[in-house]
Amino acid sequence: MAKAQTARKKRANGVESRLRILDAAVEIAGERGYEGTSIAAVSAKCGLPASSIYWHFKDKDDLIAAVIEHSFETWLMAVELPAEETGTPMERVAAMAVNVAKSLVDAPDFLRLGLMLALERRPTEPRGRTVFLQVRDIAGQKIAEVVKILFPGLDEDEVRTLTTYAVAGADGLFIHREVTGDAVDLVGLFELHAQLVHDAATRMAARSTG
Repeated sequence: MAKAQTARKKRANGVESRLRILDAAVEIAGERGYEGTSIAAVSAKCGLPASSIYWHFKDKDDLIAAVIEHSFETWLMAVELPAEETGTPMERVAAMAVNVAKSLVDAPDFLRLGLMLALERRPTEPRGRTVFLQVRDIAGQKIAEVVKILFPGLDEDEVRTLTTYAVAGADGLFIHREVTGDAVDLVGLFELHAQLVHDAATRMAARSTG
């Protein structure tokens, strides 16, 4: 019994330490970017020795990739279409957009850091960039599924076009807020963006059945 309790305590401590490291890395990477993030800085921020960080992550690149994955898991929960009984298709899309915008206001580091890496070109691609592009594809697939649910008559090309527009527009709004500052109403802009995407889908669907 005592051995089992000790093992559980070690696992719990390990999970807690990993989260402390990730939280510290998120904060530092958000301030300094990929280049400015170091194991030493993360160690100083989280209060754990570098050896503890290397126990969880093999190097800085592995740590940054884990930061993106961890942040993305939290963000992805917001990309859910509310149930049909909650309102009209437009209301459901708007509610989803609001949830996504709020998640980016509360935890912008996944997209901020990911876009930084995505826009850079290096001789050896950081694993964090690869992970970001992979999870970005997952987000695109989720949005495409929403489009197909609400507008089943659209063909694959139309779904792809709407998904690309939705993702690119969201990127642009997020970057605008990052550049301009917190005074930008990201939630309101995402609601408007959702309406424009919905209107475009409605017009496409009308042409397909016309």
